[in-house]
Amino acid sequence: MRSTAPLFPAVLAGFVAVLVGYASSAAIIWQAAAAAGATPQQIGGWMTALGLGMGISTLALSWWYKAPVLTAWSTPGAALLATSLHGVTLAETIGVFMFANALILLCGVTGLFARLMKLIPHSLAAAMLAGVLLQFGLKAFSNLEGHLFLCGSMLAAWLVAKAVAPRYAIVVTLLVGILAAWAGSDVVTDKMTLSVIMPEFIAPAFTFTSLISIGLPFFLVTMASQNAPGFATMQASGYPLAVSPLIVATGGLALVLSPFGVYSICIAAITAAICQSPDAHPDAAKRWLAAAAAGGFYLLAGVFGGSISGLMAALPLSGIQTLAGLALLGTISGSLYQALNHEAERDAAIVTFLMTASGVTILGIGSAFWGLVLGGLCYAVFSRLRRA
Repeated sequence: MRSTAPLFPAVLAGFVAVLVGYASSAAIIWQAAAAAGATPQQIGGWMTALGLGMGISTLALSWWYKAPVLTAWSTPGAALLATSLHGVTLAETIGVFMFANALILLCGVTGLFARLMKLIPHSLAAAMLAGVLLQFGLKAFSNLEGHLFLCGSMLAAWLVAKAVAPRYAIVVTLLVGILAAWAGSDVVTDKMTLSVIMPEFIAPAFTFTSLISIGLPFFLVTMASQNAPGFATMQASGYPLAVSPLIVATGGLALVLSPFGVYSICIAAITAAICQSPDAHPDAAKRWLAAAAAGGFYLLAGVFGGSISGLMAALPLSGIQTLAGLALLGTISGSLYQALNHEAERDAAIVTFLMTASGVTILGIGSAFWGLVLGGLCYAVFSRLRRA
């Protein structure tokens, strides 16, 4: 009789993925919306629409493919918008969203992005994933400086649980972290409120200047720094799904919801790795349940979108970062093993890993893209030399 692993670790993985996603970049979304001149009420509506959009897409795609397909907003894209939208009207901002999402949809319909993704060797995809996740793994330990009690308690709990009951290591770590944060008075609850804010429809305006100077770079950054790592993460985790249908689904949904403040819906990378990890479920065929749970938490976050900033402020950031880093250790080690396992591809893989981990931004595009470019160049040169 085949044993069935408990569902709770999968649900917890989904919760941690959503928690990490919101805690790491919700503030950037607010900054971008504020730069466009949105009122607090409108920003709350944007957060509602984003949560609902990501929840619906994550639930639908994970159920349809029976694979952990987690969607997310584009954090690099939000960072670009936060620095580019000053002086742009709110209607023009919506026009930028629609223009960029239409280009993403076009990439999916034509299959252009799928053809580009097939050119990426598996070792380079794994190396890029390890480079993206490295900073998260480091924060699991760097936060010990300045937060010794909280992060030290979580690390000790993870170590003991990993040795005794590895399936529940992250569960134990989370519970100990909450208790330690409460004991250290690091949980701030005085500004927490629960409110529902309906998204507001904003008619778009299209100007050539804003579309070319903001919309086109935003499209490139979103595809290169969010969607490409997202698909590479799925490939490295053993889920080589067809690229074009996912791009069509996410880009199309984002386009429809753009007038309500949904600037992007992409394939997640960092948070998806949490749901694609063996800690989420020992059976790879059932890890889609973790992503489905994340979709449910996305929906909850969307319903209470106006309260996200207060909820995030109540939790200690150092504890969230430590939890995320420990949850991703297995994925980081597995990715490094896949990247460096083939001696003939090792040099190109390590170049990809280091370039990605450097965090540099060139021409407005993040290091994950340039890691693949430089690593791919090394791969092509070294392969040609070996054949010669």
